[in-house]
Amino acid sequence: MLAHNRRIPHAGGVFLRAMRCLVSRGALAIAAACAITMAAATPAAAQLPGLPGLPQLPGVPPLSSDTPVQPYGANDGGGFWNILPPGANGHANAVDIAAFLAACPPPKTNCPNAPRPKHSSKELQMYGDLVYASPGLPAADIPKFFKDATFGVKEDGAERIYSPPGRDDVTIVRDKDFGVPHIYGSTRAGTMFGLGYVGAEDRLFVMDALRNSGRAQLSSFAGGARGNRSMDHTQWELAPYNEADLQRQYDLADEVYGAAGTALQEDVTNYVAGINRYIQEARVNPTKMPGEYAAIGKPGPQDWKVTDVIATASLVGGIFGKGGGNELESALLYQSARRNLGKRRGARVWKDLRSAEDPEAPVTVARRRFPYRVEPRRLRRGGRALPDSGSIRMTEVAPQAEGGAASASSSGADLSGLLGGLPGAGSNALLVSARESESGKPLAVMGPQTAYFAPQLLMEVDVHGPGIEARGATFAGISLYVLLGRGRDYAWSATSAGQDIIDTFAVPLCEPDGSAPTVDSMHYRFRGQCHAIEVLEKRNSWTPSPADDTPPGFETLHAERTQLGLVTARASVRGRPVIYTKLRSTYFHEADSALGFTELNDPSRIRGPEDFRRAASRIGFTFNWFYADHSKIAYFNSGNNPVRARRTSTHFPVSSAWAWRGWNPDLWTARYTPSSTHPQSIDQRFFANWNNKQARGYRAADDNFGYGSIYRSQSLADRIRRGIRGDGKMSITELIDAMESAGTVDLRATKVLPFALRVLGRPRDPQLSQAAHVLRAWVRAGGHRLDRNRDGTYERSDAVSILDRWWPKWLRAQFRPAMGAAVYKRTKGLIRQDDDPNLDGEHHGSAYQTGWYHYAQKDLRRVLGRRVRGRLSRVYCGGGKRRQGTLGSCRTRLRRSLKRALAVNPADFYRDEICEDYEMPSSQWCFDAVRHRPVGAINQPLIHWINRPTFQQVVEVQRQAPR
Repeated sequence: MLAHNRRIPHAGGVFLRAMRCLVSRGALAIAAACAITMAAATPAAAQLPGLPGLPQLPGVPPLSSDTPVQPYGANDGGGFWNILPPGANGHANAVDIAAFLAACPPPKTNCPNAPRPKHSSKELQMYGDLVYASPGLPAADIPKFFKDATFGVKEDGAERIYSPPGRDDVTIVRDKDFGVPHIYGSTRAGTMFGLGYVGAEDRLFVMDALRNSGRAQLSSFAGGARGNRSMDHTQWELAPYNEADLQRQYDLADEVYGAAGTALQEDVTNYVAGINRYIQEARVNPTKMPGEYAAIGKPGPQDWKVTDVIATASLVGGIFGKGGGNELESALLYQSARRNLGKRRGARVWKDLRSAEDPEAPVTVARRRFPYRVEPRRLRRGGRALPDSGSIRMTEVAPQAEGGAASASSSGADLSGLLGGLPGAGSNALLVSARESESGKPLAVMGPQTAYFAPQLLMEVDVHGPGIEARGATFAGISLYVLLGRGRDYAWSATSAGQDIIDTFAVPLCEPDGSAPTVDSMHYRFRGQCHAIEVLEKRNSWTPSPADDTPPGFETLHAERTQLGLVTARASVRGRPVIYTKLRSTYFHEADSALGFTELNDPSRIRGPEDFRRAASRIGFTFNWFYADHSKIAYFNSGNNPVRARRTSTHFPVSSAWAWRGWNPDLWTARYTPSSTHPQSIDQRFFANWNNKQARGYRAADDNFGYGSIYRSQSLADRIRRGIRGDGKMSITELIDAMESAGTVDLRATKVLPFALRVLGRPRDPQLSQAAHVLRAWVRAGGHRLDRNRDGTYERSDAVSILDRWWPKWLRAQFRPAMGAAVYKRTKGLIRQDDDPNLDGEHHGSAYQTGWYHYAQKDLRRVLGRRVRGRLSRVYCGGGKRRQGTLGSCRTRLRRSLKRALAVNPADFYRDEICEDYEMPSSQWCFDAVRHRPVGAINQPLIHWINRPTFQQVVEVQRQAPR
């Protein structure tokens, strides 16, 4: 069986298994009875209906509050819809879980009709069903697949109106259609308090998991499963902080940013107070306590602290808002290629793979260059610091755990933990300018891809208070502000940009007594002084619980920190011992980006594209930001891009003698490139972005080998270009169709397979001839992985199966003989060959982000004699280490590889444990299907695969709103 189809141990829904265990012991029945009793005895102090602008509920006295509740549509430019599956409500208490399991008793797992908490899954069906209604979506049907995102609640639309006990300065309205919280504060403090309170109402357990993940202690919180420990290792490698470090980030806000920093501190303090108010209530009212705590053997959450907000921000920003830091891994590939292929040929092969500035790469900004990280023609001494051969020793984050736990570094995806499958990129944005729109108003369909969970890591809020008026998505645990959403008459969204903000430095080791250092020395030399390496350690321990039966154990996470970042390896450079460190410009500054979000949420600060650009420029994380209002669209790339020393490498480690310009190790700040140098554009004809290259000259970060001639953003751009070709104009439904149609495209089929079929020719072998015929028909039909008639089978099932089985064998045949076994293996380890929907059993939805697609296409185009800009240094297909390939030899190898692929049994290839867990037959449909990974006790049904953002907005602003 192919490696990416290996069977993987997983929990099958960690909390479902745990709750079944509790039910079998009678524990849940007791908990449910206790919860019902407590609920009956608890005063309904928080149920306070009856507000101005909303209907008076029968039999309930008016609420004595001065908090103004705006009527539906107040201060609203109109034309906003959104969707955030599976649903707004992420809370399930013991009673909810008992009801679900009563209808879905063990060992059943696939129960789409089992009762789930209200508002916990309604948006999932809307989101999942769009694939069957598009293309050809009528405007009247938009509300079937996206919910109205207008400010406020309609007159007859309130389900619940209340204030947290003792807080007359904030009122919360839940709409009855979806349960979205609408927060109205008469004071800034009350507004922030309300945001914390509703965050805990909707996502308390998720928030707890995220704050523990941000501290690299998810295993101590939820159990020692390999997935939890792997998450800890990743976070400790990226952002190891002790409590003093987290507190320091909070404390420095006012010192570094003045009044804006002070305001941020006050917002965080009041937000945390709202969370703690809800926790206090949940401790005496079991109906408010998430039932999942029983599964992990804990009575409930500990009180929240301001440092929990910082820890969560470090997790979210570290995953989605960074780029670079792989200089050492790139150097090892470079050295391997030179060693195995010869110095000149090896260097050329490495350059082929790097794809830093491919002239054919699709870009977001048209006809403008924004040079960044341009490789100098000549390097200064120390401008490149490659390790001596065989000297590298990577820093271990954690030794083997005690207590017999499985290794957290095992290969393959892991589904055993609470969190996992977080993509580094996957968001997209489609925007059309007013002059290319049928209505004469800008159009936008855009959203972030943050993976699929149940409940979702994102949550939706509609918030109105002093200096804040916005609606949209925000991350649980840092939900002080709307991160991606809309203001009065504008909307904004983001995709991960990943430009280079992390560098690797070679730092010489030293001994404080002046003796000769060794590779094991614990001191380093920087700016003429010998400093001690700071050791950061965290001890995690776990015991078995109903959710995780991992045997008792513990491990100590280890990190080493210097004034130039975190130690990643030890080695020698030209015979001298060094440490390699990674320095990230946002380390110790994860919370600073909140300054940009406060502006985006403030209607008085955002009146047009220039205001948007100013706000986005204050966000230190690497994102592509998109904006639409009633007349304009705009784009801006954010990130703290450090200014490097001249004539230093953009690809490989650099000597610590050439640190960033203006580097201050006390404040962890540097000089950053001005906002005017970042890719940006206002009112371009259209924008299409799917994490692709930003602009010509803006070189790919050293960890990004994917900015080649093919990128999935082309599936979006191609459709928009067709829609506005000539005198054509696009409607908002046509833009939705463009997004949805692109979301079922197999990028290999549309952009690479046509050239492979030309090379393949017309084979005489009947089996190969039939396979080629089937594949050609699929290419002509658009290369979709699509089951339009809902029969559980893709329309082009045979073609999909052939390409799936052929792709890994095809690439091996095309590249391995020319690269050699060693270089081919190392390249596969550094650059994933395919990013398929299944992704080693993760069922992650987002696909075709990273792969060897452009390598294969460029090489085949050259074999066929086509014009190739930025062509590879040689013909790989059909060649050897020293011999160029030819069309004839390439054809022979591709035909043989296809023959081998056809011998693979599809039933074996598509065998998948998630499908078996959901009691569904393993098939293409199920193999690809999107799974909302259960973070709580209640799962959600699988949905048709769609390459689409998690949260999505549809925007056609109708008018300018008053200020």
